[in-house]
Amino acid sequence: MAIPKFKPLADLSSKSKNILKPVFAVVIAILMLAFGLESTNNDWDLGKLLSGESLSESKVMRDLDGNVVTSGGKYTDQYNCSDFKTQAQAQKFFTNAGGKSKDTNNLDGDNDGVACESLPKN
Repeated sequence: MAIPKFKPLADLSSKSKNILKPVFAVVIAILMLAFGLESTNNDWDLGKLLSGESLSESKVMRDLDGNVVTSGGKYTDQYNCSDFKTQAQAQKFFTNAGGKSKDTNNLDGDNDGVACESLPKN
């Protein structure tokens, strides 16, 4: 059984096909790279890469729950209020880690849904 040709591409001129081949190759390469990054749980900060930092300096660390780690590479249940600069940062982490019902870090000591109330607001 012959594989049918994709009609819009089959009718193109040879010049157009020669232009599209590298374009499709680049698209396929980008998709393969994205799949590789996703399957290995790797992530890099493109801004740092474009500013000239190395791959190791640009790698984004994440904990087991997928939260971006900004302070030393801890797992989700190893954070304290002292790991955050502001209450807003702590609140975002607290919410992403499961909030009031899953406060394994005890960031919300009085169980009112507000994490690290003693930290500066901004």
